[in-house]
Amino acid sequence: MTERAPVTDWARDFDHTDPRWTENPYPIWDELRAASPVVHTDRFLGVYMPTTFAAVKEISYDTDHFSSRRIIVRNSRPEPVQSSPPITSDPPEHKPAKRLLLPPFTPDAVARLEPRVRSICNELIDGFIADGRCDAAKAYNKHIPVKTICHMLGIPETDSDQFIQWIHEVLELGIHDDATLMKALQEMSVYFAGHIAARKNKPSDDLITTLMNARDADGQPLSDIHVLGSLRLLLIAGIDTTWSAIGAALWHLAAHPEDRARLIAEPELMPTAIEEFLRAYAPVTMAREVMKETTIAGCPVKPGNMVLLSFPAANRDPDVFPEADRVKIDRKENPHVAFGLGIHRCVGSNLARMEMTVAIEEWLKRIPEFTLDPTEPVRWSEGTVRGPRQLPLLFGRPGRSA
Repeated sequence: MTERAPVTDWARDFDHTDPRWTENPYPIWDELRAASPVVHTDRFLGVYMPTTFAAVKEISYDTDHFSSRRIIVRNSRPEPVQSSPPITSDPPEHKPAKRLLLPPFTPDAVARLEPRVRSICNELIDGFIADGRCDAAKAYNKHIPVKTICHMLGIPETDSDQFIQWIHEVLELGIHDDATLMKALQEMSVYFAGHIAARKNKPSDDLITTLMNARDADGQPLSDIHVLGSLRLLLIAGIDTTWSAIGAALWHLAAHPEDRARLIAEPELMPTAIEEFLRAYAPVTMAREVMKETTIAGCPVKPGNMVLLSFPAANRDPDVFPEADRVKIDRKENPHVAFGLGIHRCVGSNLARMEMTVAIEEWLKRIPEFTLDPTEPVRWSEGTVRGPRQLPLLFGRPGRSA
């Protein structure tokens, strides 16, 4: 594992895994934005970062100069050996790969999942409400997307601890540790290969079988390798991002009782509040690889470098969002990019919104009064996806079981 020197000049030497970035990146983004619309660091073998909404948008739509074959900025860049279509695909392969994943994530398909998600939330709350406290990150937030994706894929919920471990190894530890990353990817591949083999003998009514029955643009079945890659993507993208978004929303409501009280008094504000939480605490920073020299916002970018494509930083650009650092749960104009831009805009955005909405609604019904526990720290994840991994909360007046 590589030793990391502390950052002394953010504008010329940023590090998105630095503890100060992990704890509170917002003033750092302001500093970078003031310095340039595109900044650069020699760390991670060379990385650019667009700091403005406009620059992030420009790169997101430019598939000629920027490739998605690598989507995480890491300390090393071996040739990609395991793809996760469509997120690691470029045109023309991207479009047909994404089209195959659209049907399970339409508004109608997601609406059919909502009753199960509400049951999941209440089952979880039943487990800790009488205690008057909990670590919401571990007892609530992470389990909602885990159980939901298990339900969709037809895989055992009892394997959820393993899924969480893989996600931690891929998205956090793997940034600096090649061996840990490759071990996690290999274990995931073996796991899903077993499920694919089982469904060849006994098809099931789940998303794994749906992918196995899908046909590509030439009418041919998808290869096992393609199905494996898509399943790895669904597991990682379907859990960590939503877990983080739910956690950040609960963290905000615990720290801002006036917003919590208003949401309870005005439940019709929930849709705009969810969009504002997504804007203000967008969890996902993706990456691109520079393939051909070009300029972005007047700044030259050269091949041999990666791009840290920070949708969260774009969402804090004051040129696009008035009072960008203020969370306004009734914000009307909110063109946030929490789900990305361009061809790689998140296929699961409908599902994520529904899970966030249901998770907050059910929590507020049962636990309307809660605060951060002053005796325990909040801890945030490092790297590509940002969200609370320890969120100790104290309850006011516990509600009753539903």
